Amino acid sequence: MKPLWRINKYLYKYKGLLLLGIIFTVISNIFVIIPAQLVRIAIDYVVESFSLYRPLMKGGLGEFARENFLDFVFVFGILILVMALLRGFFLFLIRQTIIIMSRKVEYDMKNEIFEHYQNLPLSFYRKNSTGDLMARISEDVSRVRMYLGPAIMYGLNLLILFPLVIFYMISVNPELTLYSLLPLPILSVSIYFVNNLINERSEKIQKSLSELSTFVQEAFSGIRVLKAFVREEDSAREFTKASEEYKHKSIELTRVNALFFPLIMALVGISTIITVYAGGLMVIQGEIGYGVIAEFILYVNILTWPVTSLGWVTSIVQRAAASQTRINEFLDIQNDIVSTENLKAEIEGDIEVKDLTFVYPDSGIKALDHISFKIKAGETLGIIGTTGSGKSTIANLLMRMYDPTSGFIEIDGKDIRRYNISDLRRQMGFVPQDVFLFSDTISNNIAFGLDHADQALIEKAAKDADVFQNIIDFPKGFETMLGERGITLSGGQKQRVSIARAIAKEPKILILDDCLSAVDTKTENSILSALKRIMENRTSVIISHRVSSAKLADHIIVLHDGKIIERGNHESLMSKKGVYAELFEKQTQSSESIEG
Repeated sequence: MKPLWRINKYLYKYKGLLLLGIIFTVISNIFVIIPAQLVRIAIDYVVESFSLYRPLMKGGLGEFARENFLDFVFVFGILILVMALLRGFFLFLIRQTIIIMSRKVEYDMKNEIFEHYQNLPLSFYRKNSTGDLMARISEDVSRVRMYLGPAIMYGLNLLILFPLVIFYMISVNPELTLYSLLPLPILSVSIYFVNNLINERSEKIQKSLSELSTFVQEAFSGIRVLKAFVREEDSAREFTKASEEYKHKSIELTRVNALFFPLIMALVGISTIITVYAGGLMVIQGEIGYGVIAEFILYVNILTWPVTSLGWVTSIVQRAAASQTRINEFLDIQNDIVSTENLKAEIEGDIEVKDLTFVYPDSGIKALDHISFKIKAGETLGIIGTTGSGKSTIANLLMRMYDPTSGFIEIDGKDIRRYNISDLRRQMGFVPQDVFLFSDTISNNIAFGLDHADQALIEKAAKDADVFQNIIDFPKGFETMLGERGITLSGGQKQRVSIARAIAKEPKILILDDCLSAVDTKTENSILSALKRIMENRTSVIISHRVSSAKLADHIIVLHDGKIIERGNHESLMSKKGVYAELFEKQTQSSESIEG
């Protein structure tokens, strides 16, 4: 239960609903017990009335006695019906308090986890899969909700009803109480083991279903590749194999489920037989009346579900504790990317990097090794390098997705760690190498970084990114809905919409991380011409493996294995006849041969 202590704060928050639920459970159980006593009294009354009825029939008072007898039976019937209705009403109120409380807690938990996820650093997402994150916020929270709702509700019912019923049974006849309750512990233990089997097989089914869903998702996402390589039959065969495994596990679960209710009915039946047999002997000996047997049979049936639920509730609590442990693991991870002074200020755009070294915490790969550079406000820096040279790492560090292993980054002469992180990022425009667009309209994707969408600003950004004409060519224009991850658009269009999204913010610092890799030379030149206007009076960092993208820069650094091997502007680097000039010659020749 220790992991579940974490959610006591929610129980305290909704203590009013919980307290009402307890009160309604007590009242509901009183209306469960009273009908059994009424049945005993009614049966004893009927038996006694029959013994008096025959002499009265002979004395001519039979019709009068019959009417009185039926009136009393009718009153008992009405009372039992009223008790049942009142019990039903209070059961409704129990669900309206405890189950609604569990739904409110579920809502709060999901929001807390989601908010915590968003505050965690990028390194957290490199270590953990999206599927695992999703499972903890959906399936694990649902299991905890089952503890907060049904488990607490049935647990309370058991704790309140069991002592009440046992007390009444003992007060009527202690010996018959012992006989009646003999099979119930066996029932509870049996249900516990059957439930564990059900849960174990349910887990296997969930895992199998998850694998089946992943297989289907991959098949449909990569349908073009499947068709291109003519692997439809292989794919169908693999799906059949996965489906067969899922079917086999489902049948295993059905077989275990088939034991559940027969087991309950068998043990309840045994308990009823023992009660009738032992009670019958006591009636013969004159120790109890007929009504006591009926009352005890009702009590046994009343206790059947609470005792049955004990195994079920125990199982739910175990699963909830395991799920809460998984949730706590992520909630206990703290974001180490925090502001030291929470400084909020309008930045000018001066950037200075001093002796910067960075090692990725999850992989231990040294991405940057003692690099330094300076950009004045309004200037442009080009960062050139081959794949794996550390270009994107610089972008991540400037956006403060990570903190340097050693060295410093200063913006306007102040350590980047002093700034409020959200305020700093709000003043930066970032175009990632791996473009991500949301399943929304093109207009909303471009306006994503804006607090208030301005159509004129959205259209201007689209024109600057050389994507305006493409957008208005769609039947719905800017209101065109993009598919998952922007699948509606081509690779080049996605990159240009991503550029438009960054520049729509009108940032002080613009970081372009190899964002022109999916566009042709003509489109690249068009975007670069537009960017030349955009980058005026704005600090810009152009990261690319293509020299043509870096030509606009005031300063260029060339990276290799995390180290700066050359620096200067385009002309000075060309005159050095080094790595930069060599790259330029190769790329110019390849583009000319492609065009030819």
